[in-house]
Amino acid sequence: MKIIGKINFSKNVVAIAFLFVIGACNHNPVGADYTDTATSGEVTISVDESYTMLFDTQIYTFEALYPNAKVHVKYRTEPEALKDLMTDSSKVAIINRELTQQETKMFQKANIYPVTTKIAEDAVALIVNNKNHDTLFSVKQIKRFLAGEDTIWPSSKEKPLHIVFDNANSANYRFMKNLIENQGFGQNVFAVHSNTEVISYVSTHENAMGIIGVNWISDLDDTLTQSFLKEITVVSLTDEAYPNELTKFRKPMQAYIANKSYPLSRSVYMINRQTRAGLGTGFVSFVAGEKGQRIMKLAGLVPATIQVRLIQITNKPLN
Repeated sequence: MKIIGKINFSKNVVAIAFLFVIGACNHNPVGADYTDTATSGEVTISVDESYTMLFDTQIYTFEALYPNAKVHVKYRTEPEALKDLMTDSSKVAIINRELTQQETKMFQKANIYPVTTKIAEDAVALIVNNKNHDTLFSVKQIKRFLAGEDTIWPSSKEKPLHIVFDNANSANYRFMKNLIENQGFGQNVFAVHSNTEVISYVSTHENAMGIIGVNWISDLDDTLTQSFLKEITVVSLTDEAYPNELTKFRKPMQAYIANKSYPLSRSVYMINRQTRAGLGTGFVSFVAGEKGQRIMKLAGLVPATIQVRLIQITNKPLN
């Protein structure tokens, strides 16, 4: 038995948890203009649409624990979520990247100093129709598909390959654009409007490959996820440019996301402009705390602020 990976506590969470405790102990708002505390009142957050299922659960659990708290959520594209944060129509944004230097300067110019907290390791999942026999790919192949350099399925001499995204402004779209170093996508690439539409399209088109957030197909206890998995197959990937019979292909499973052997992994962040002990800060603390992190784990993501041990078991005989 061998420990092959570990994730440690985030320093940001310690500070936020301290604010959360202070707010929870103080049932009166801090300042005459404030109507919320860390566990009561109302707050609006903007969440990348890729995490709809995940944050429906987080919010439901948080509000069940704190009946005097109401979290209003807007599921948005990444640019929209950041715009909400900048215009103060949302106190917290959940996206899968940190703020750029330019974005940070924009906030600071407005005298706003957001706190960024990493809450999970996530991944982009590739899916195909259940009748499609092409389910093993190298990242090099995927890049060629995206760039329109290869538009035919590997096992077919004539079946065209189409790639479908959830949204042309989504984090999934941006992530894959970065994968091909911001080259233009090929004419075989297009977008619909949501992750559910991607799954629906792939389930009815044998020549399609869909690109979605992994939490849509990773919570095996969720009935919606179970129904999705009956309709599609999740692709396995390798970083090796020229795979052979010894190549290990990985699906976006929790262990492979954690140890980075699944090549399309990424991080998830909560960006909070509410630096006092208000409900936005309280909700960030909850998601980054034990209960919120357990929800991350159940959803198939890798929790970022509790220790996770990946254990490799070998069948070697005992001496």
